[in-house]
Amino acid sequence: MKIAVPDLISNSYFPAIAAVELGYFKEQGLDMELEHIFPVDKACEAMRDGEIDFVAGSAHSSLSAFPEWRGAKLICALSQGMYWLLVLHVDLDAERGDLDAVKGLRIGAAPFVELGLKRLLTEAGIDLEKDDVNIAPVPGAIQPGVSFGITAAKALAEKKIDGFWANGMGAETAVRNGVGKVILDVRRGDEPTVAFNYTMPSLLTTEALIDREPETAAAAVHAIVNTQAALRADVSRATEVGKSLFPPGDAAMIAEVVARDLPYYTPDISPEFVTGMNQFARDMGFLKGDPDYEDVVATQFTKLWR
Repeated sequence: MKIAVPDLISNSYFPAIAAVELGYFKEQGLDMELEHIFPVDKACEAMRDGEIDFVAGSAHSSLSAFPEWRGAKLICALSQGMYWLLVLHVDLDAERGDLDAVKGLRIGAAPFVELGLKRLLTEAGIDLEKDDVNIAPVPGAIQPGVSFGITAAKALAEKKIDGFWANGMGAETAVRNGVGKVILDVRRGDEPTVAFNYTMPSLLTTEALIDREPETAAAAVHAIVNTQAALRADVSRATEVGKSLFPPGDAAMIAEVVARDLPYYTPDISPEFVTGMNQFARDMGFLKGDPDYEDVVATQFTKLWR
């Protein structure tokens, strides 16, 4: 079987990556192959077309290939809440929480991921057009095998962009290199906090797979839940995964970044989250209706989260 991730060198989808590398899928009887497909909407399209079986990606991204949530379901969370951070170049001397600082800047963000930043800035009173906020892909990021966050940090250092919207690994790289400063981290209370429920890292699959092989979907949920528990019990196992997949510098960094995210590494998907995500999707124009919780989440597996 195949599971796709849109960013390989990432804390965001790390429970899925670790479940492959540490053998937790295999423990459940699943011979799972990890595949990097960027951006996330392309990963969802590959799942729709039967090329892969699962996507470990942003929850809202399913709508890029499954309109109105027809044909796909979330089966568990990889971690909780909006997980991208806004980083600006240190030369701009912006303060934490000062979203006015984005006016007139070039902000790098991945396709479909940029929707969260656009809505968040709008919530904060920023008019993207009038305030001349240019949100676009990072130069060189849309290539096979490229990590978006790490590439964004490199582009920031080279001043190809003024800031970026990316995962914790990209943010940590920019901060450690002395070129970036975190301006917004919704997970840790920065406003607008409503953005926490725009999306979350999730495990997605098709309704066809669930109907055809419910035991396979259940096994995948077990694998993620067990991996999350293993990382919470011993975060050094993240380094073990990093050494097998990442360049040395990123491998050394991953456990520290994952350690900060451990409180969010739980599999639950709440009705409040689905309500918030649906509203975000409607606000951004890629959802028309108001799907029920059961339309979005495969509720037959919720008991496995515990």
